[in-house]
Amino acid sequence: MLTIQSTKKLILAGAAAILMSNSAIAAEMTLKLGHLANEQNAWHKAAVKFGEELATLTDGRIEVQVFPNETLGKEIDLINGMQLGAVDMTITGESLQNWAPKAALLAVPYAYKTLEDMDAVASGEIGDQIEQQIIEKARIRPVAYFARGPRNLTSNREIKSPDDLNGLKLRVPNVPLFVDVWKSLGAQPTPMAFSEVFTSLQAGTIDAQENPLALIDSASFDEVQDFVNKTEHVRSWIYLTISEITWGKLSDADKNAVMEAASRAQAFERDLFTADEERLTKELQEKGMTFVEVDKDAFASKAKDAVLANVSDEIRPIVEDLFAN
Repeated sequence: MLTIQSTKKLILAGAAAILMSNSAIAAEMTLKLGHLANEQNAWHKAAVKFGEELATLTDGRIEVQVFPNETLGKEIDLINGMQLGAVDMTITGESLQNWAPKAALLAVPYAYKTLEDMDAVASGEIGDQIEQQIIEKARIRPVAYFARGPRNLTSNREIKSPDDLNGLKLRVPNVPLFVDVWKSLGAQPTPMAFSEVFTSLQAGTIDAQENPLALIDSASFDEVQDFVNKTEHVRSWIYLTISEITWGKLSDADKNAVMEAASRAQAFERDLFTADEERLTKELQEKGMTFVEVDKDAFASKAKDAVLANVSDEIRPIVEDLFAN
């Protein structure tokens, strides 16, 4: 006959067995997901959401460990690690053109007039072509895409048309495409490290810079710039990706779970992105910056030849079609 004490021991032993069983299930597969953003970034929050959804969909059998702030490595290192099977997942974008030329389409100036235009391309036939080439050439697999804030021009005078750019000393990243496009628009582009931009604006070495609202805010450019000119000259997206080596280890059911979790994370990120853009606009206005509507069609028309001259032969016909539509 069981005593109360022995019954308690059986209950505790059963509970321990359940915990050990759950632990074993949770440890069945762990995916390491490294990326460059910080913990406040929508991409990081979406990556965490992806892990939560995947754990739910697989009853805890697949765990995702997220490593922000390049703690698992820089973007190119992570891609290389995924190709070798040392890293499972990352968030990456146009850097993939080092392997897959069509990935350059993720961030072509003036190619996408609106977020809806960008979505139509990213989720449509062109997006399928880009993803397929990334899988074949880079050996990593896009499973979802996240929006990136459009790049806008900040300055201390209103810029409404390309004519207003005449003589404007503008910091740009050290990318030939950016240099040539801004030169064609009439500005004086100056390649410069991002870390030098604030002090250069403060000293008057340069007059302007261009970046998404999140960076304009976090870099405190409101302290040295008066206007956000809504050029929205680069709209782009970035992929949540998984190593083809890791993908090959998954059962069909788990592959479906990964895609479903990624779809949920994509929708989650979009809500965060939309809210962030609204919040950033309001905050920058409260800090004294004036938002200026610009003639985007005039900018795009004048930049077109420079854009086409700087893209590869493989994607030039696609870019021409994007400009035509």
